[in-house]
This record gives sequence, C-alpha cells and structure tokens, in this order.
Amino acid sequence: MTALDARAAAFSDLEAFLSRVFINAESDAYEVFLAMDLSFSQARTLFTLAQTDDPLPIGEIAQLVSLSVASAGRNVDQLVKLGLVERDESEHDRRVKLVTLTTKGRDLARAHLDAKRGSVRAMLDRLEPGQCERLSAALAPLLELTKDDLHD
Repeated sequence: MTALDARAAAFSDLEAFLSRVFINAESDAYEVFLAMDLSFSQARTLFTLAQTDDPLPIGEIAQLVSLSVASAGRNVDQLVKLGLVERDESEHDRRVKLVTLTTKGRDLARAHLDAKRGSVRAMLDRLEPGQCERLSAALAPLLELTKDDLHD
C-alpha cells in the first residue's frame, strides 16, 4: 500500500468513525437544548460564550456565529429572557453591549458537553482494555499534530 493509499484509507475510516460518534453524541446532547426550546443559532451563541471567560460584545458574537448583528442581538434577547445570559453596557463605551453566560447558561452548556462525553464513554465501555490501549496509541500522533490548534 502506498503512502497515499494508506492516508486515503485512514481518512475514510476516521471520517466514518467520527460521523458515527457525532451522530450518537449529538442526538443525546441535543436533548438538553430541546428541553429549553433553543434554536440552533441560540445554541451556537451559548457555545461561543461558553468558550470564553470574558464578556463578548454582540458584534463579536455575530461574527463568531456568522449572523448579522441584528440576528445575534435577537438571539441574545431570547437568551436573556431564558436567564441563560446577561447583557451589560461596556464601561468604556455605553453603546457596546457585553454578553456573558449566567450560571444557568454555563450549566446548560456543560450539560450538553457532558452528554457528548457520556455518549463517547459508553462507546468506549464496549471495547476491551487492549482495544482501548491500541486506540490511544493510534490517536497519539494526531493529538500531537493538533495540540497547538485546539482551544482546551
């Protein structure tokens, strides 16, 4: 097998695996958001805010989730009504509205992530210990390549 063939086969297998993981994990994790009746863009707004400890201006949220400022503002309005985010004026410019997650919003984002993790753990629980060891060894080169690309 050539290097090109080996990479193509690895890509195909990894793509099939990740697709299955995402489908299983997402179906479990989205139950958290369905219970709150959140739209996809509201959920994306919540995830974006969960990735930072600093308040974000609505304009930056709009850019990060690929929405217009008006749409992002409407999402934030709804999230404020649900008690998931708080909106405050910037100390430096009162025209700028800064948005942060509330404890309830952070807990909801964490519950979503925990549901995904639980789904993956359930899959791994079905493997033998030796299979888990081989999987870890196989993933090590990819983890090393991407360690600087990820925001943990």
